[in-house]
Amino acid sequence: MKKLVLSMILGFAFMVSCGPKSTAVSGPKFTSAEHLAQGKTVFENSCNRCHKLPDPAKHDDQGWIKTLSRMAPKAKLNDEQHQMVYDYLISVNKK
Repeated sequence: MKKLVLSMILGFAFMVSCGPKSTAVSGPKFTSAEHLAQGKTVFENSCNRCHKLPDPAKHDDQGWIKTLSRMAPKAKLNDEQHQMVYDYLISVNKK
């Protein structure tokens, strides 16, 4: 019985790890001042609902991809909003 349960857990873990991953952002896309301003607005209005706004210098570009991939679904951002927030953060990031 223990082997069956262990096999089921491992099988489930394997299936989850092979599932699709949200990769809405893989690098910069929007560079216009209008899109960056929209990204700032979305960042301030969406992220500030649950916690203090993080300093854009907190992460480098790859760090923001990881953080936003985790947080964008919680903030209910669509792919375009996710991208605009990322582009805004890296445009003001000093790293």
